[in-house]
Amino acid sequence: QVQLVESGGGLAQAGGSLRLSCAASGTLFSINTMAWYRQAPGKERELVAAVISCGTTNYALSVKGRFTISRDNAKNTVHLQMNSLKPEDTAVYYCNVYGTMLGVPRTWWGQGTQVTVSS
Repeated sequence: QVQLVESGGGLAQAGGSLRLSCAASGTLFSINTMAWYRQAPGKERELVAAVISCGTTNYALSVKGRFTISRDNAKNTVHLQMNSLKPEDTAVYYCNVYGTMLGVPRTWWGQGTQVTVSS
């Protein structure tokens, strides 16, 4: 099994910054894509940013230019640097990993970390 441990959520003022981190641990697995999703109250979960193993990144239009996703392949970690935060960024943020375990494609989710941005 693979465990994802998230850290770094909390409270920030509009215009401020937060940094989220997620570490994947386990055995017999390999990672292709690492991503962050978020879910605000009453809304569906949405992709915020993703990075594949070669380093190519993808961002939601709402966060492009403000958020930066990065990963450390050696440590199986992914980070999300969030700058110029807005109240609409308030949500539970989930780490997501897509990869394989014993050759079988799998997706794993973190437990979620709350990000609250006050105006």
